[in-house]
Amino acid sequence: MDSIDAHIAQDRSELEQARSAGDKPKANHLEAELKDLEAYKAHHPEESKDPTHMEVYCDLNPDAPGCLVYDD
Repeated sequence: MDSIDAHIAQDRSELEQARSAGDKPKANHLEAELKDLEAYKAHHPEESKDPTHMEVYCDLNPDAPGCLVYDD
């Protein structure tokens, strides 16, 4: 994806398709991903690029071991 808005739009479209097909596991996954992407977008309104999974994870979990940044 080029932008977070395009990613969110695609996930919404896929979510509707999954719900129509009765694919609950995929719908649950997409709902969680949408929630995280929308939270990331709310925290970074100036950014338009599509964040990586790690960027989203660390934004939502800044104290996670893989997200900590140490200044030497």
